Amino acid sequence: MGKETEPEPMVVPHTLQARLISDTGEEAGPPIDLPSGITTQQLGLICNALLKNEETTPYLFFVGEDEIKKSLEDTLDLSSVDTENVIDIVYQPQAVFKVRPVTRCTSSMPGHAEAIVSLHFSPDGAHLASGSGDTTVRLWDLNTETPHFTCSGHKQWVLCVAWSPDGQRLASACKAGNIIIWDPETGQQVGRTLSGHKKHINGLSWEPYHQNPECRKLASASSDGDCRIWDVKLGQCLLNIAGHTNAVTAVRWGGAGILYTSSKDRTVKMWRAADGILCRTFSGHAHWVNSIALSTDYVLRTGPFQPVKDRLKTHLSMSTEELCAAALKRYQAVCPDEVESLVSCSDDNTLYLWRNNQNKCVQRLTGHQNVVNDVKYSPDVKLIASASFDKSVRLWRAHDGQFIATFRGHVQAVYTIAWSADSRLIVSGSKDSTLKVWSVQSKKLAQELPGHADEVFGVDWAPDGSRVASGGKDKVIKLWAH
Repeated sequence: MGKETEPEPMVVPHTLQARLISDTGEEAGPPIDLPSGITTQQLGLICNALLKNEETTPYLFFVGEDEIKKSLEDTLDLSSVDTENVIDIVYQPQAVFKVRPVTRCTSSMPGHAEAIVSLHFSPDGAHLASGSGDTTVRLWDLNTETPHFTCSGHKQWVLCVAWSPDGQRLASACKAGNIIIWDPETGQQVGRTLSGHKKHINGLSWEPYHQNPECRKLASASSDGDCRIWDVKLGQCLLNIAGHTNAVTAVRWGGAGILYTSSKDRTVKMWRAADGILCRTFSGHAHWVNSIALSTDYVLRTGPFQPVKDRLKTHLSMSTEELCAAALKRYQAVCPDEVESLVSCSDDNTLYLWRNNQNKCVQRLTGHQNVVNDVKYSPDVKLIASASFDKSVRLWRAHDGQFIATFRGHVQAVYTIAWSADSRLIVSGSKDSTLKVWSVQSKKLAQELPGHADEVFGVDWAPDGSRVASGGKDKVIKLWAH
């Protein structure tokens, strides 16, 4: 082997020859001289560099059976190490949460008698709800991938469904202007039908969990030009916010007590949710505003849940106060100064990026050649994706609206898009009857998902990243998984 270490003076070596080896025995590179005080962080940088990783991967390092927790000298007894031999340091990639691209259809669930107009996963990803032209709402059992309940009560097409942030209630709204609240555990209506809107309802948004964990208040946007706030427990309209001069196309309830609405009157407006006072009007679009996306959408949608990290469902054992604090903490992490950004998309082929503390737009996002129908922020709030009737999906940088890439592949209008929870993938649904999964990293098509027999109107990616649901004109809900 090598010579024995002399017992006289204890000389602690400053550098060691080491080799980085994977747990399957592959060498990352030739042996290198490492300082004895090297930390796990520095080892990580070296390992990523040797392996030429495109994305930084976190690693665990071991010498023999011992994990290097702080530095090499803390783990090894340097006085007894044979410094003439090369030390093998074993590296293990740590499991970084990564959503795998959905590649196959796991079920096709018939049941609706007309087109499926909207569908939405619950905040914890446990339930799926769909609204259809057959006037029913359906709740689906995701464990068995079968229909759970059919909720009848609407007289007209169900145009939108929205889950309360605690996942305990589902709201649905129809073409007649009525809203019904459902209990997902029984499929029964809760309380009375909320009526007051004179035309169909285009959007619903619940009050964020961290502002009121009771989840009592719901905002609705209607083609009658009004936005209403309802108390779902009392079954009453608390506020009727009138101010738009044409149909209200979308509503978002922000995390700082502000409502955002977009309208066919070409404006986006900001209201104080407490009393309905108009705070700002954002003007710039030359045609109808079709939809808006809020930088805090994902974090407000998932509220107290962390569907990605919390595989063990620890939220079940937490008190309401703890859940509320967790939801607030998550919101503040995304939006520390309560300055929310929003993007509006329009029939004028453009998008505008706004901040809630300034009237002037941050950036006008141009490039689409046709109507822009849908826009979504990535869950990590770094990117924005938009879907257009020009058959493309475009990717933009969120903080300044800088154009990044165009995804082409659909052969007809793209109606709707959804992000994976890790912000690495986008799924789009199109008039051409296909879904396509796009990779943000490679800027290319990651997966083609044919299967629907007609136009796809609704698509949603479960907040825990596990699966995608889609529905449309062929009346079938399809679930897609890896």
